[in-house]
Amino acid sequence: MVPAHGGRAAAPVYRPILASRRGELEALSHLDPAYAALVAPILEITAIGRSTMDAVRRLPSGLLPAIDVSALPDIPEAELTRWGVPVMPVIGLSESDHRLVAHGAAARAYGRRALIRLRAGQDRAGPDASTTAVERIWRFTGLAPEECDLLVDAGDVCCPADVRTAEPRVRHLLDWARRHAWRSVTVAAGGMPPTLSRLPIDEPVQLERWDWQLWRRLADAGVDYGDYGVHPAGPGTGDPGDRLPTVRYTDDGSWWVYRWARRGGRGDDRFADLCRTLVSAPHWPTTGAAFSWGDHELLRRARRGAGAGSTANWAAWSTSHHLAHVLATLLHPAGDGAPRWHPGQGPPPQRGRSLR
Repeated sequence: MVPAHGGRAAAPVYRPILASRRGELEALSHLDPAYAALVAPILEITAIGRSTMDAVRRLPSGLLPAIDVSALPDIPEAELTRWGVPVMPVIGLSESDHRLVAHGAAARAYGRRALIRLRAGQDRAGPDASTTAVERIWRFTGLAPEECDLLVDAGDVCCPADVRTAEPRVRHLLDWARRHAWRSVTVAAGGMPPTLSRLPIDEPVQLERWDWQLWRRLADAGVDYGDYGVHPAGPGTGDPGDRLPTVRYTDDGSWWVYRWARRGGRGDDRFADLCRTLVSAPHWPTTGAAFSWGDHELLRRARRGAGAGSTANWAAWSTSHHLAHVLATLLHPAGDGAPRWHPGQGPPPQRGRSLR
């Protein structure tokens, strides 16, 4: 699946789909500009306020976020040219004519780039109808196919059965995608369970990263990788009432979930105990605090008990580590004979991946 312009950046592109909550935005704000261009986050906007716009403006130089405002009505604030910061519009197949025109204006203002998001579970039209839909997008936005990245969003894949169901559906969409000269093609899915409240507490629990397994099964298609970070794919999912200190820690092919409620001492002491357990575990990175900003913050609390933080902090530290871990894995997959690069070690090595 080769872009029409004949080339692409040598380094892999990683497209995490993130909610525009404080934790996720803080994790992005701590990406080192030296490798921020490797991450192309898709931010789902469910409400627009000055704080959200200001947080997007503070993102590192070199990071171009894609903004999905499909959950918002056609209001002036949803027109991305009004944000005053370079962003890429995310376009769904069923956007209104008015929104397509507005997205086209934003794309032309910020480098003629847009991302078309095809949801495998919702956009179930046949290939001819899908072609008609994207041709409508190109007509109203004034963009060419090679100016658009395609995101095939598989949604939740939380068990082996989900992976088996999603794979043929995604492959069918990728077969259709080969009809067009996309700038890039990414497959994304979310593997974190919708709720963690039933998991044991005060012990690390290992969960499979089914989204990662789905992408590995699609390796022959030569597509880029996307996920939902350390949170579930569905909107409004999660544990809003669960206030237990929780860290979702990414490892190769799995997550380690730490939910801590040990009795005795202050809350800060209990969270420090969580962090001490984490940093002594085999899945703690050998580079320690140099691995990511989130790892540094967790290590600080393990050593000094520097405050338990909040749900937003736990999400920020978990997401920060996740972004760094995924980048390291994409640049140097395990078993390829190359040393694992870690963010914080200077500019990443350039590593190409052929597209089939």
